[in-house]
Parts: sequence; structure tokens; C-alpha cells
Amino acid sequence: MSRVDVLGIHVSVTNLDRTVETFARWIDDGERQLVCVSDMNALLHARADARLTEVYNTSGLTVPDGMPLVWAGRRAGFEEMGRVAGPDLLERVLAEAAERGWTQYFYGGAEGVAEELRERFQERHPALKVVGVECPPYRELTDAEDAETVARMNEARPDIVWIGLGAPKQERWMADHRDRLNATILIGVGAAFDFHTGRLDRAPYWMQRSGLEWSFRLYKEPRRLWKRYVLGIPRFLLGILRHPPRPV
Repeated sequence: MSRVDVLGIHVSVTNLDRTVETFARWIDDGERQLVCVSDMNALLHARADARLTEVYNTSGLTVPDGMPLVWAGRRAGFEEMGRVAGPDLLERVLAEAAERGWTQYFYGGAEGVAEELRERFQERHPALKVVGVECPPYRELTDAEDAETVARMNEARPDIVWIGLGAPKQERWMADHRDRLNATILIGVGAAFDFHTGRLDRAPYWMQRSGLEWSFRLYKEPRRLWKRYVLGIPRFLLGILRHPPRPV
């Protein structure tokens, strides 16, 4: 799949339909892959960290979560670029999984979030197979605890492990574990667990499509997010002006 260089991060030229088709091929072929779901904030974190840049640029897919990344790709000539937001991807893939028998493991969120996520999606899709849920503590796990987590996941044998630890923690976690886990797909989806369990409100659809979702989130969580957007948006725009997106 083609990629576009956005400030040094190689974002996949994809959309929601193409991403789901790619997942299906990987699972059919048993091809183990890591997937990064990247918005503007995640991209800025990644470009400032050489190890994160490598994770994003060597992933199976680095999908454009935010509209600014979609617009950057289209500016580079990729009109087929479409937004692949974490909550939308989770919902779409789980519906497909219920049809195809793919197994899921939810890892992340506050206490009880992964369990509630499983209940909500199994209510919608009774055939959905969730083989494990886990909400790790916020602190760093000990080596023994981490080994136990790996053993549990491998014993459960999921096709897809969904990681909701937030960027960039989830990308570092995936990079550290991709060679130790037997799951076909590891994918970090940030706050998608909280959106689907009602802990966070999502912006109206028109704001999502117009690139204004950030303003809705800033309105909802000003103390936590003001630096991300007030400082991040100018940094991103200035970077794009200095280094226009280009095909890789």
C-alpha cells in the first residue's frame, strides 16, 4: 500500500473500506502486523521520537485518524485517502468479525471499561467472539506481570488485540510486544474504548468530517487538552508549510 510522508511519518494511503479489507487478508494469510491509528497529536509525538518514528514507519498500516492527515495525503495527490478514526474502525471491524468469526482481545482503559466494551458489542453482535479483556494498572508492569499478560493473550489466541492505552504509550507497548504475541493484528485505538462505553462524548458527525472535532474535545476537556491543540495545531501547520506532504 502506498504511503505519504507527513512531517517524516509515513501515513498509509487508505480509507475505512480498504483498511478492513487489509485486515481480512492478514487474518486469512496469518500475517502478523501492527497498526497505528494516527491523528495530528500522535504524529507530532512520533516525529519528535526516533523510536516512535520507526514504529509508525514500519507498521503494517499507519492510518489517518484525523482530517488534517487526510487533507495532507490529498495534497500529495492521493484523492482516495479517507479518515480511519479509531472508534469507527473498532465498530466496523467488530461487525465484520461477528460475520467472519474473528476473535478479539480488549486491553486497556480504566477498571471495568474493557468488560463493558465487550458487553456492549456482544449485545449488538451476539456472534462476536471476545476471548479476553484486561484493564492494566496505569503504572508500569513488572517483568513478571508483563510475562503473565503475554501468556494470557497467547493462551486466548485472539486474531486481533485492541489496545486502548493512549498515544504514544500504546505504540510503545505494541512495539515491545509484537514479537512476543501470536495475535495476527495489534492495533492501538486510543480513546475509542471510552467513546463506545459512553465515558467520552463524540463530536457531531459534521464536525468530524469538517476537521473541527478537536474544538469539540477542547470544549469538553479544556484543562487536559488545551496544550495539545493550542500549541499543536500551529506546530503542525507550520511544519506542513515548510515540508509539504509527498509520496514515499
